[in-house]
Amino acid sequence: MIPQDRRVPERLLLVRHGQTEWNVEHRLQGQLDSPLTAEGVRQAASVAERVVGRGVTIVCSSPLGRALRTALVIAERLGVDVVEVPELAEVHHGRMAGMTWDEIDVRFPTAREDRAANRYGWAFPGGESYAQARARARRALSVCGWSASGTPLVVSHEMIGRMLRAELRGLDAPSALALRHPHGVVFEIDHRGERML
Repeated sequence: MIPQDRRVPERLLLVRHGQTEWNVEHRLQGQLDSPLTAEGVRQAASVAERVVGRGVTIVCSSPLGRALRTALVIAERLGVDVVEVPELAEVHHGRMAGMTWDEIDVRFPTAREDRAANRYGWAFPGGESYAQARARARRALSVCGWSASGTPLVVSHEMIGRMLRAELRGLDAPSALALRHPHGVVFEIDHRGERML
């Protein structure tokens, strides 16, 4: 459930950025970036159409290019402003950013095993863990709450999105890590729970 903190919105819409070139190549992006594909742009436009009339008053976006491009497509259709929120950036993948898991297996041969042993607390080398990112997610929700006079639409990423949803719904780590957020899917989250639009 959404915490009873007046800075946290009572209701919000959560969107993952559109598909990127590195998504297609199965490369970890983290806080590096790659451009949206043509399909990613179509996904952003489709999301924009589905949220028309849903009371969105502002779009809060990760500052990373893939999320910001998605946010701008949605905001233009809705006629609202975009606010960049640095805390919405993806979990930092450190030295693994830009690599495929096959490349990671060569450079960091124990990474998969180490990560499997403690997925929530394990940090990417030179990056961060889910546990560290969750504190950032909490701050991001507060910023979005202060920024919106009504319902904010938040554009972020899959991994930090898990932590945003965990904070809003009061989920424990295993439940949070089980969450999925495909491209083009909009989640509406309020005091009653979470549903896909």
